[in-house]
Amino acid sequence: MSALHTTSSPVPSPDLLSANVIEILRRHGDHSSMALALNQGVDHFLAPGGAGMVAYRRIGKTMVQICGPFCSSEERDRTLDSFLGFARNEGCSVAAVQLRRGDVDAYAKRDFSVNQFGCSYSIDLEQFTLKGTRFMKVRNKISRARRLGVTVSEAPDEGENPELSAIDREWLRGKGRHVNELAFLVGERGGSGAPLRRIFVARLDEQPLAYVTYSPVFGSERPGWLYDLTRRRPSVPPGTIELIFVTALEQLRERGTEWLHLGLTPFVGLADEFELPDARSALITFLGRQLAEHGEFVYPARSQEAFKLKWAPGTVEPEYIAFQGGPSLRATLGLLRLTKVIPW
Repeated sequence: MSALHTTSSPVPSPDLLSANVIEILRRHGDHSSMALALNQGVDHFLAPGGAGMVAYRRIGKTMVQICGPFCSSEERDRTLDSFLGFARNEGCSVAAVQLRRGDVDAYAKRDFSVNQFGCSYSIDLEQFTLKGTRFMKVRNKISRARRLGVTVSEAPDEGENPELSAIDREWLRGKGRHVNELAFLVGERGGSGAPLRRIFVARLDEQPLAYVTYSPVFGSERPGWLYDLTRRRPSVPPGTIELIFVTALEQLRERGTEWLHLGLTPFVGLADEFELPDARSALITFLGRQLAEHGEFVYPARSQEAFKLKWAPGTVEPEYIAFQGGPSLRATLGLLRLTKVIPW
């Protein structure tokens, strides 16, 4: 974990920093992607009095905020204004990604352009069932993987795991040189979030084939787990990922989990009804629609959306991107570099 910045107190030790951040997330981490705040390289701004926190990455003269402020609704304005003042004193502008609908009015009022960025998906585990014709193909794929001998078990998040790291390398090679991992907006293994995370690994004849990480979602609105990082060897048997998904879902539900979140998919579900007409940027609207139609060679949004929709999520939410003062070329390129939508 990187540094914590505050306007009123000294920087704490790394252990205290981690404890402070996790405690704030436990109280205010309603966002399904809240665990991104624990990724390595993410900095944290703590508002005066410790009432709220902002997670961000700095690239050049832009601070890129991930999710909205982690705080109570009553403290949102004060936390956001404190962070914007901090950024201004550092000579930086602010861009924010993965804002929820409840966040965006506060940004629009502060001269941010606001555009829909994509959609996130969630499953109510009390309602979920694999029965019925809709899931017939899924059940068949899972049965096939089991007949081939694929098994799934939980493994600790130990960070430097040679078996899982080998899967990472094969997965990236199999994606091809033109397709990038959407860095900054995906989870990780290891780091300060490791004790909170769960990993389910598929094996065949004791050899690891694929794994999925699950990150906690705190808060009171839809507490549960996020289906986070998926990695597999290119030659895994059909149904392997589906078997991991269902095995983890069943185990989480047995332990009282209420919601399984599937996270954000950028550039999908873009619709005028979700936009803020008086705040959106025409440039970002154009770029988003172009990536939605023609950007599969950069980021496989459509295939990710199809996988998530396959599980019939009952809740679909728009998520937003915002630029202070509008999307300057510097801020836009900085965000694209940070997320590795462009590799340079």
